Amino acid sequence: MHDHDHDHDHEHAQPSGGHDLASWEERYRDSAALWSGRANAALVAEVADLPPGRALDVGCGEGGDVLWLAGRGWQVTGLDWSEVALARAAEHAAAAGLTERVEWVRGDVGTWQPPERAHDLVTAHFLHPQEALRHELVPRLAAGVAPGGTLLWVGHPWDEQRAAMWGGDRFATAEQVVADLDPQEWEVLVAEERPRPAGGDDHHHADVIVRARRRG
Repeated sequence: MHDHDHDHDHEHAQPSGGHDLASWEERYRDSAALWSGRANAALVAEVADLPPGRALDVGCGEGGDVLWLAGRGWQVTGLDWSEVALARAAEHAAAAGLTERVEWVRGDVGTWQPPERAHDLVTAHFLHPQEALRHELVPRLAAGVAPGGTLLWVGHPWDEQRAAMWGGDRFATAEQVVADLDPQEWEVLVAEERPRPAGGDDHHHADVIVRARRRG
């Protein structure tokens, strides 16, 4: 499941509809632009000071975070399972003159395996898998981070209304995400629920943020 809202390219709000690929393809086809195209605030806050390298954005949607990273000198791979979203992302990259800095890969986050230790940054925003998949997914994505590289995981905190719609096990605290990382391999730099600034133009009040650096 992806979970983005209309103000952040990586937040998929799902007031109705399924979590399956067909539902997402229909959702994209029904809108000329499902998301704002702006980079997620947590990505900007946590990554702006990192030296550019190779990045992987998991669940990239229409590519807002990918293009922000590419514009800052990163070589970026965007992964999503929606053909419509990826085609739209490629159009945005071409319009921005960033085609040579990006690569688009279609794949299901539930099974897709990143190249091992190949990226200086692996970022995943608002995926919200079920608990059993999360326990497997976090280490699988972490395996794609190079020594000295960064893993950034961002989610929504537990919310009664969304939990009723999506299932409560799709919400994890920062501590629960950290528990799926080997402390011998990872230095946890950020693990918190961070309030969003008051007066924002979306309906989310906070983000769960985990930022970790692979040792070595």
